[in-house]
Amino acid sequence: MTEGLRCALGGDAACSGLMTKNPLRMDWSTEWLHGGLHTLGGLEEALGGHMPPSRWRETKRFRTNITGLGRNCSIFETARTWAYREVRHHFGSPDTLHTAIHSEVNTRNAEFAEPLPGVEAQAIANSIHRWITTRSRMWKDGAAVYEATFVAIQSARGRKSGKAPAARRDERTAAMLEYMKGTS
Repeated sequence: MTEGLRCALGGDAACSGLMTKNPLRMDWSTEWLHGGLHTLGGLEEALGGHMPPSRWRETKRFRTNITGLGRNCSIFETARTWAYREVRHHFGSPDTLHTAIHSEVNTRNAEFAEPLPGVEAQAIANSIHRWITTRSRMWKDGAAVYEATFVAIQSARGRKSGKAPAARRDERTAAMLEYMKGTS
C-alpha cells in the first residue's frame, strides 16, 4: 500500500516506507482536512493503477535500492542476499557459514559513519544464519540439489537468450535475400 501511495504522489523511490507519523500523538500538529474515515480497501481502490504487482518486493530494483533504510535494515537486506549466494561454499559446515556471515555483516556495518553496536550487528548475522540453516530449502536440499538447480536455471537462460539472436540473424538474412532479389 505504501509503495502505491508513493507512486501515486510521485514520491522518492528510495523511501523506506516510513511515510507518516501517528496523527494522534500529542507531539505532532495534526490538521484534519475531512471528517470521513477510509478503509484500506478504499485506499487501495483510490490508488488504482499505482499499486505495484503483488511480488514487487522480490524484484531486483527493490533488492538493490535500499537507500533511505536505517542501518539495521540496510545491513540485513544486503547481507542476507549476499549470504544466499554464499551458502554454496559452506554446505555441510554451518560453522564456517556462520563465520562468513558474521564477517560480512561486520564489514558492511563498518562502512557506516556511525556503525551499529557490535551486539546489534551480531544479532543481524545470527538471524540470517538461523534462517538459512533452519528454514532455507537451499540448505536443507544440500549441495547436489543446489548444483542441479543452478545448472537447470542457467541452461534455461542460455536457451532463452540464444533464441533472440538467432531470430535477428534470420531476419537479417531474409532482408538481405529480399534486397538481392530487388537488385538483380
